Amino acid sequence: MFTLSEENYLKAIYHLELDGTKGISTNSIAEKLQTKASSVTDMIKKLSDKKVVIYKKYKGVKLTDLGKKTAANIVRKHRLWEVFLVEKLNFSWDEVHEVAEQLEHIKSAKLINQLDEFLGFPTHDPHGDPIPDNEGNLKTIEKSLLSTLQKNETGICVGVDDSSSEFLQFLDKKGIVLGKKITVLEKENFDDSLSILVDEKKLSISNKIANNLYIKKS
Repeated sequence: MFTLSEENYLKAIYHLELDGTKGISTNSIAEKLQTKASSVTDMIKKLSDKKVVIYKKYKGVKLTDLGKKTAANIVRKHRLWEVFLVEKLNFSWDEVHEVAEQLEHIKSAKLINQLDEFLGFPTHDPHGDPIPDNEGNLKTIEKSLLSTLQKNETGICVGVDDSSSEFLQFLDKKGIVLGKKITVLEKENFDDSLSILVDEKKLSISNKIANNLYIKKS
């Protein structure tokens, strides 16, 4: 069994590893969790004792196989609850993250497996992120940032990098949601801002926005 705090640390390390970081520093973990590096050091010792992380000085932290499976299970619960909240309780996609943060710590494996079945075994959450299966396996799709598209290229919106309420609410106002076809009409050399077409609607978006939208090229 792990405490809520221990689970949050495992999830943070898991996400950092998914981002391609090898040998994760205590400073990176501290930044991810907005805590002190000294607190991270203390927690890493506890997690190391529980055989879920390996820490080597100057080489950083990495999850063990047990650590990866444990962290993936937490992420699985979080994303399944997000699907449930959106599909069954009519939450909007900008409302679900904080609620799912609380629900992800429920321990009952039976509940989560039946939730998965009840939802029809979804593969992705409302933000386009893949849902690990009950063995911790994660299926990813080939995707690119919208900012990498050139003029006249087209893609389907499949996810977001920034899942903050503010960003998702902004996308809702612009009519940009998962599954929408996006075509780049113009790309400004000065600031890499884009003129795009979404559902026959012409929009201008900044490079910051384009760097937070994932598309699958079509």
